[in-house]
Amino acid sequence: MSSPVAAARTAPAAVSNGPRLTPLACRLCGAPHAPAPLATCPECLGPLEPAYDAARRLPTRAEIEARPRSIWRYREWLPILDAPVVSTDTGFTPLLEAPALARALGVRRALVKNDAVCHPTLSFKDRVVAVALNAAAGLGLETVGCASTGNLANSVAAQAARAGLPAWIFVPEDLEIGKIVGTAVYGPRLVRVRGNYDDVNRLCAQVADRFGWGLVNLNLRGYYGEGSKTVAFEIVEQLGWRLPQAVVAPMAGGSLLTKIDKGFAELAKAGLADGPRPRVYGAQAEGCAPIVNLVHRGGDRIEPVVPRTIARSIAIGNPADGRFAAEAIRSSGGAAAAVSDAELVEGITLLAATTGVFTETAGGVTVAAARKLVREGQLGPDDEVVLCITGNGLKTIEAVQPALAPAPIIDPKLREVAALAQAVH
Repeated sequence: MSSPVAAARTAPAAVSNGPRLTPLACRLCGAPHAPAPLATCPECLGPLEPAYDAARRLPTRAEIEARPRSIWRYREWLPILDAPVVSTDTGFTPLLEAPALARALGVRRALVKNDAVCHPTLSFKDRVVAVALNAAAGLGLETVGCASTGNLANSVAAQAARAGLPAWIFVPEDLEIGKIVGTAVYGPRLVRVRGNYDDVNRLCAQVADRFGWGLVNLNLRGYYGEGSKTVAFEIVEQLGWRLPQAVVAPMAGGSLLTKIDKGFAELAKAGLADGPRPRVYGAQAEGCAPIVNLVHRGGDRIEPVVPRTIARSIAIGNPADGRFAAEAIRSSGGAAAAVSDAELVEGITLLAATTGVFTETAGGVTVAAARKLVREGQLGPDDEVVLCITGNGLKTIEAVQPALAPAPIIDPKLREVAALAQAVH
C-alpha cells in the first residue's frame, strides 16, 4: 500500500518563494491531497492533516537541544519542509515549578506551562500562527486573516505585520478592549461582526471561498493546528525528556488539547520521551462547555451551545475538534470539568497569588478546573500536574477587576502608612 505522501494528488503549482509543505491526508478516510489552502476532505468532509513521511530522519535529543530555542527546534514534526521564512523566534516558554499552587490544589507537584509570555503577543496562538504563516508563504498566499475571539487576532495581526502581509481580522463585536487594541495597533483590516464567534467563523468560511485569502484557522487549519504540538514537545524536553503524569488544558475548538496529546505520542514513538502516556484533562467554562458535555454524556457528536461566559477566548459553541478532544481525554484516562465564571476568576487570582503569573480567563478556567478535578477525585494527591496557561491576564482585566480590593488613597504622610500597617496587624 502506498503512503499518503506518495499518493498525494498533484495540485496546480502555486507562485511561491516560501518553503515546501507536507502533503495532506484526511483524518477520517485517509484520502491524500497535495498541499493546498484546504481544511476539509473532498471525499468525506473530514478534517485534513499533514501526512508526514514515515521514512524521514528524526533528530536525537542532543541535536534538538543544540538548536535555537523556538518551536522550530522540533521542525521534523511540523509541516514546513524547508527553513521557515517568517516568525522564526516563537516558542520555548517557561515551565515553572509551583509548589504553593500544588499545596492549594492538593496535588504532589504542580507545574505551569506559561504561554502568557509567548512571543510576540503573549499567548499560545503565536505558535500556531507561526506555522500557518509559513504555510501561507509556501502556498503563495499574499493576504492572511482569521476568525478570532481575541488571542488569535492579536497574533495574526502582529506576525502578518512583521512579515509585511496584508491581514483581515474578524472578531465578535463585543470583544474585550485589550484584545481590540492589541490587534488594531498592528494596522490590519480589523472587522467587528455582530454575533458570537460561531457567527464570525461562518462568515469567514465564506470569505475564504470568495477571496482566496489564507485564513489561518479555516482553510489553513490543517497546517495551523500542528503548531500546538510544540507545547507538548517543550514540556517533555523541560522535564528532562520525560512525559508528565497529567496535563490540564483549556478547550475552545478542542485543537490544543488534541494536539498536545498527539505531540506526546509522537515523541514517545520516536523514542525521545520516557514514561507512560500522560492523562489529559480538558477545562471549559460552564457557560460554554460543549466538549465537557460530550465527555460526560458519551457518544461522539457535539451538541452546539450558545456561549454565555466571560471566558470569551474559549467561548466556541460548536467546536471543530470537539470530538477529537473528547476521544483524547477518554483514551488517555483523563477527565473534563466545567467551572463557573466566579470560579474562573478565583482561578486567576489563585494562580497570581501562588506563582506570580497573571493569566486571562482561559487560564483561570484551567486552574479552577484542576481544583474541581481534585475535589471530584479525578486528580489525586500523588499526581504531578502540568497546567497549560495559554494567555496573558493584561488582555482581560475587565474579568478580574471587580474581584480585587480597592487600593487605599492616602496623603504623603508617614503616619497614614503607619495607620494602614497597624490595621493590617
